[in-house]
Amino acid sequence: MKLSIPFFLILSIFCSSTSLYAQKDTLQNDNQDFETNAKLINYKQLIVPAALMTYGVISLNNPYLKHKDQQINNSINNDPSKTFKLDNVSVFIPSAAVFGLDLLGIPSKHNLKQRLVVSSIAHAITLSAVYTIKKTTPTWRPDRADQESFPSGHTAVPFTGAEILWQEYKDQSIWYGIAGYTIAAGTGYLRMYNHKHWFSDVAMGAGIGIMGTKIAYWLLPLFDKHLQSKKTSYLTMATPFYNGKQIGLSANFQF
Repeated sequence: MKLSIPFFLILSIFCSSTSLYAQKDTLQNDNQDFETNAKLINYKQLIVPAALMTYGVISLNNPYLKHKDQQINNSINNDPSKTFKLDNVSVFIPSAAVFGLDLLGIPSKHNLKQRLVVSSIAHAITLSAVYTIKKTTPTWRPDRADQESFPSGHTAVPFTGAEILWQEYKDQSIWYGIAGYTIAAGTGYLRMYNHKHWFSDVAMGAGIGIMGTKIAYWLLPLFDKHLQSKKTSYLTMATPFYNGKQIGLSANFQF
């Protein structure tokens, strides 16, 4: 499979976010209340996801960007019979790595319970946004299979995991986050290669995934306080799933 300029364009845009995120952590003290953390939020962190989502929204009714979508897809793969189905596997790799690296003895920023909470919130926000938009903004896929092309859920999920991976392990090495974003960008590229999504779908999905994760981290102190005050129930596992047609999130709670 020949890699082309769009893949490197996607990767360079998405990985440029690391230069914005490598600033002072706004959530140094997880025990602070939400109001205090809200005052410390660095809104520069929203530039990349907001730009991606803005591009996606504008593209919906912009003939020029629609034409660009077609050109990009054709430059990647102009033969619908050629597919490379690794995207159904790579979609989960960044999210799995958030917990897998910890099992390998690489310390994360937050403990297991906090990571489970963040992962659950982030994936819930991401998937809710993706499927709400899919149902209210019918857009034909490149292969004309259905009208649920916009945005790309297969792209949103790995970008959610990649952002969590970056936040949790950037103090150990920036390469963990870069690897996560590379896999996420590669998944988006494969969705276009396999004629399942347009570039605007991928951009929107990536923006939603990053934004949802940012919100989850901002909400973490609230959930920390709640978990500390109510010891009778807690989240034990939260994992995204794919059943061949849909992506979702499964969660288990212990009471």
